[in-house]
Amino acid sequence: MASSKEFVEYIADQLSGAGEITYRKMFGEYGMYCNGKIFALICDDQLFVKITEAGRNFWPELEEAPPYEGAKPYLLVDDIDDRERLCTLAAETYKELPEPKPKKKKAERKKSG
Repeated sequence: MASSKEFVEYIADQLSGAGEITYRKMFGEYGMYCNGKIFALICDDQLFVKITEAGRNFWPELEEAPPYEGAKPYLLVDDIDDRERLCTLAAETYKELPEPKPKKKKAERKKSG
């Protein structure tokens, strides 16, 4: 079952206090970004946040579960209505994640390929 656009928009709104929240459709589901870093996935209308030490320490009750078959585990967030807690989790997770690698320009890809 694919996630609904309404659910994704609700989560994006809930997380808006954590920074610039954007999302992108990926493989029929959605990737969630905070200030340009992917930090979560939405699959089957469920929110999965990348596991970081800070995130786990902040919200230790969260279960770990893979967002889709064959994926590594993420933190499964079941309380999506607690806006303040969600924003803190997103912000803490964001801080620990590495900066995204700069994308190669198309011309560079062709030369190296």
